[in-house]
Amino acid sequence: MISIKILGTGCKKCQTLETKVRELVAQNGFDVDVEKVTDINKMIDYGIMMTPGLVVNNKVVSAGIVPKDDQIIKWIKGEQND
Repeated sequence: MISIKILGTGCKKCQTLETKVRELVAQNGFDVDVEKVTDINKMIDYGIMMTPGLVVNNKVVSAGIVPKDDQIIKWIKGEQND
């Protein structure tokens, strides 16, 4: 199972990212565990200084932005687009 963590304290961008990720997971039928992390110390452990942060399988893939849908899907599928 794929693990996704949305790191954020609850700001508008954090809420938008969480909603977007949950919708994409549901629409695409991905077997994914989505977790919202609001603990600032855990965010620091991931090296996130700007929220929202997006972590896929314990790898930080974005911070401080709400990525486009197609990019999120690529990360969930394990595709790299650096």
